[in-house]
Amino acid sequence: MESITTHALKEWAIAVDALERGKTIMLLRKGGIREESKLFQVTYNQVLLYPTYEHQQSHLLKAEYASQVKPVTSGWHPETVRIGSWAEITDILAVRDDSAVKALLPYHIWNEQFARERFQWKPHQPLYILLLRTYRLPQPLIIPYYQEYGGCRSWIDLTEAIALDNLVPVMDDVNYTKQSLQIRQIVQSSN
Repeated sequence: MESITTHALKEWAIAVDALERGKTIMLLRKGGIREESKLFQVTYNQVLLYPTYEHQQSHLLKAEYASQVKPVTSGWHPETVRIGSWAEITDILAVRDDSAVKALLPYHIWNEQFARERFQWKPHQPLYILLLRTYRLPQPLIIPYYQEYGGCRSWIDLTEAIALDNLVPVMDDVNYTKQSLQIRQIVQSSN
């Protein structure tokens, strides 16, 4: 029986690329501006990774990633979108302490300014750390962009389902377990 999904998590294209290359297992989230509940919630824990471009800002990335961002104008969207990966969100960790955010810097692609700004935006709400076990699709798919995919929200459902057969993990079990344990320990020691 073939496994399929339409569920997708929108994230900066540079972050999706880093997840697909095994450079990180972590995303920092407070939610899109137009989230239904106005609070961040994980709607799906198994998702396709949907790259976005409009809000990427090179000055909020570590140097090795900043040069890879191509600026686009506000409201720009591609005619097609490359879907190359699927991920299982294995952990959702709430962080309420700035020291934990600083301690987590080695584990993600953003710089200290981004982490600080994310933490300070809606300061009464925690910053959520998502740990993703990412898998590459056997062949990346190029899908059409539809207007309903736009907007500042984290979760979307694609118009057509994508098959999840023959997925290839981007990181082996040992390294994923080691990194996720280290991240969980940092978060737990700060709470």
